[in-house]
Amino acid sequence: MAETRAPDPDPRVLGLDIGSRTVDAVWLSCAAGRATPGVIVLDSAVVDSGYDPLRAAARLVDRAGHDLVVATGYGRRAAAESFGAQVITEIKAHALGAAHLCPGARAVLDMGGQDTKAISLAVDGSVQDFEMNDRCAAGTGKFLEVMSAALGIDIDELGGAALRADGAAQVSSMCTVFAESEVIGLLHRGESPDRIARGLHEAIARRTLAMLKRIGAAGQLVFAGGVARNAAMRRLVADGYADRVTTTAAPQLVGATGAALYGLGRTGRW
Repeated sequence: MAETRAPDPDPRVLGLDIGSRTVDAVWLSCAAGRATPGVIVLDSAVVDSGYDPLRAAARLVDRAGHDLVVATGYGRRAAAESFGAQVITEIKAHALGAAHLCPGARAVLDMGGQDTKAISLAVDGSVQDFEMNDRCAAGTGKFLEVMSAALGIDIDELGGAALRADGAAQVSSMCTVFAESEVIGLLHRGESPDRIARGLHEAIARRTLAMLKRIGAAGQLVFAGGVARNAAMRRLVADGYADRVTTTAAPQLVGATGAALYGLGRTGRW
């Protein structure tokens, strides 16, 4: 009598996006052998990086419940050395995540804590071209944190302040240090914080839309990263982009999702 072999368990992959402000995690599985195959989200988390992003990532790895870890973000190499994670570049991870979460997407804008990435996608979801401003914090979450502190507005309320302004103050510098001095000078001259916030957001949007134009981005755009939670940035990017702009329910998890999808592909089950 032939021995009946139990089916292989569905693979479970942890995708980590180890950034400067947060460590984002997505646990995925793939029901390859079931009647209705597909990707299953088991869990997700966004935690502060603190002073030791790798330690924050290690705590997520220690939760277990996965067979493979794939890391992206600036801390991916350290994750490979510390707990044997496989690695994928941020560009590829965001392309994979965006194409999966928003089928038909043709471009990705990721605005994180320390850099901004503009990516154009081919029809099949692969990377066609990209640009990063990783040498400058202008327009990133860190830039907005510094500006919110200078304005005396909580970072979570900065976008709302920009939206309720009756106009925009002119902000000429996008260097974090010079822009902070310019903001303080505008406040001393009696300019309203809301109008300054609007001017800052408009300056960031112009810079970001120029990045997208340089890479020939066209078609549906997925706006990802922590800055995508800012309502003013969402509106200004949508107003300035020629096509549809989509923001997922958890924009910080696009890269981690892509990393986990890459891991599922490596298992040969997806």
